[in-house]
Amino acid sequence: MTIYLSYDQETLDVQYSPSSCVPDVTAYMTEYARRSAAARERLDVEVGVRYGQRPEELFDLFPATEPGGPLLVFVHGGYWQEVSRSESAFMAPDLVPAGVSVAALGYGLAPAYTLPEIIAMAADGIRWICANLDELPGKPGSVYLAGCSAGAHLIAMALLDEAGWARTGTRAVDAVSGAILLSGVYDLEPVSRTYVNAPLGLDTATARACSPMHHLGPALPPLVVARGESETEEFGRQQREFVEAVRALGGDVTELVAPSRNHFDLAYDLGRPGTALGDATAELLGRGAKRHAPHDLEEPQGSTTDVHRRVIDGQRARELGNVTGEPRNGIGGHERRD
Repeated sequence: MTIYLSYDQETLDVQYSPSSCVPDVTAYMTEYARRSAAARERLDVEVGVRYGQRPEELFDLFPATEPGGPLLVFVHGGYWQEVSRSESAFMAPDLVPAGVSVAALGYGLAPAYTLPEIIAMAADGIRWICANLDELPGKPGSVYLAGCSAGAHLIAMALLDEAGWARTGTRAVDAVSGAILLSGVYDLEPVSRTYVNAPLGLDTATARACSPMHHLGPALPPLVVARGESETEEFGRQQREFVEAVRALGGDVTELVAPSRNHFDLAYDLGRPGTALGDATAELLGRGAKRHAPHDLEEPQGSTTDVHRRVIDGQRARELGNVTGEPRNGIGGHERRD
């Protein structure tokens, strides 16, 4: 029996199962954790910076050495019910040596929290970071957001929360310089009809209220919207229709389908020059720097050329052992843990 578009229950469940496109999803989960642990060992890190009162309302900050650069806030996926900030810093070793600070945002998960509560937590964390840049180690000068799967959904909802931004006296388009949405779900109606909904408990009205597609407006920062080549038809449709809707409202969107990438390994490329996503990320960060830089500078710090050059230099340094040498945890040699 057809339950959504042309899909029966079994087929729809497969369409919203990203692991159906890879041989072993646990290998990616293990690699997220391994790379994130290595980042905490090798880079300066402030662990467990609190943005709210709930125990999960924390983020880990990896500051760049020079002040005034961009900060990339990464919001993890896991269908709002798995993964944590502890496995979500795997891009930091590529980005921090290039002058880009990284924050791995934590939030509560289902079924302990409802999806509206999870959305509110992630949005509160993003707004708190935007409002407190001057107090953060590294004193970043601009904020960019990146998230995969459920994280892309949470970022989209945060950007579209006009009332929440109004409470802080600003707008998302003014506080956030750009966002990178990877393999996102933007309409939750089909998700609510799959196995994914068991811990979420979404009814039709809540699924609609929690869907970015039903809240779109013109005041969005520049977006990079990407997915892997090896993803299901429904993830392709979700991206295609979201991009079309944002562009119809005048939004600035770069759309990518990354060759030879899937739902789980696409985010590895965020800081890797020479990849479709890495180059788009550098371009986005460079455009933001140019908007804020003095006009008399030929190549402002954080420009597209500068970001590419510093990413490459950082990779060369790691190859020479200058970044992956003795562990140096924490700002000033001290690591703050929750």
